Amino acid sequence: MTSWKKVLVWLSGGVDSAVSAYLLKKQGYDVSAGFMINYLTEDDSCPTRLDMAIAREVAEYLEIPFFTFDFIEEYEKRVLRYIFEGYKKWLTPNPDVFCNTWVKFDLFREEALSYWYDMVATGHYARVVSETELSLFRGVDPEKDQSYFLSALTREQLKQTLFPIGHLHKTEVRKIALEAGLPNAGRKDSQWLCFVGKVDFASFLKSHISPEKGFIRDTEGNILGEHDGAFQYTIGQRKGIGVGGGPALYVVEKDVDTNTIIVGDETEERLFRTECAVSDLNWIADVSFPLECTTMIRYRQKPQKSRVVEKGGILMVEFLDPQRAITPGQVCAFYNGERVLWSGIISLKF
Repeated sequence: MTSWKKVLVWLSGGVDSAVSAYLLKKQGYDVSAGFMINYLTEDDSCPTRLDMAIAREVAEYLEIPFFTFDFIEEYEKRVLRYIFEGYKKWLTPNPDVFCNTWVKFDLFREEALSYWYDMVATGHYARVVSETELSLFRGVDPEKDQSYFLSALTREQLKQTLFPIGHLHKTEVRKIALEAGLPNAGRKDSQWLCFVGKVDFASFLKSHISPEKGFIRDTEGNILGEHDGAFQYTIGQRKGIGVGGGPALYVVEKDVDTNTIIVGDETEERLFRTECAVSDLNWIADVSFPLECTTMIRYRQKPQKSRVVEKGGILMVEFLDPQRAITPGQVCAFYNGERVLWSGIISLKF
């Protein structure tokens, strides 16, 4: 076993983190549980109170100390404000990626280290491998791999992190939970916005961003309708456009200068691009360019063969096959096989 002994496990209330804590304790680590309070509402749309009660129950069952950490103010400053500012600029930032980077593996990790814990651990499906150099790898289960969401973590953050279930498939994790008798063994996975809960995302944005009406046009420039705030539309979006009748329409472009949403059918050329730029780079591995690799421009996407080059100080991604709905503000993660090399934020302005 590794020489690291004292570990603070982030218990989320879900089965993955519960099994992570169980496995670490079984392996002989000195395990404690920590629960992050990042967002609270008075109604039941926010899962925090229920999650905390279940996490506490798991900790009691495992007979490990349980602590809570109030990060509500910092979560607002670091994650929610970033999301709102991004949408105001017509970008589409990914809250789950930056919740990991700035809260789970920054605030939570810093708290753990301040209390003399050696490492933190979570129930993410990914692997940290330290051989000649520290590396982040995909989780073994291709259906649950979360390396894309972790691709913005720094080397320092990864060095102090354990992913106890990254080598397992979800079915194996469920089996371990049942055999161990964990109280949340049968709990379903959450599909909600990170820590905020089951909210209507468009309404959530409108509650923080003042909408400005504008036109919805087709690719020929004809006015088809009116939108109530372009920030809430995403490239490639089909549902919720608000234009009825005729064939299915998709958002193919957002014209910031004229506050216009442009829509077309699924074959519209502007939906597909062969390159994009990336900025705000986070290097996990040392690389040089030009570089042949694979990329993911969204979660659960099949890795795409790509070539990365530097052009005038800008890092450009050239895709072997045209990519549909490349979305500014989203994360692009770069891989060599199973290994994560680095990540960056997508831009279509070169």
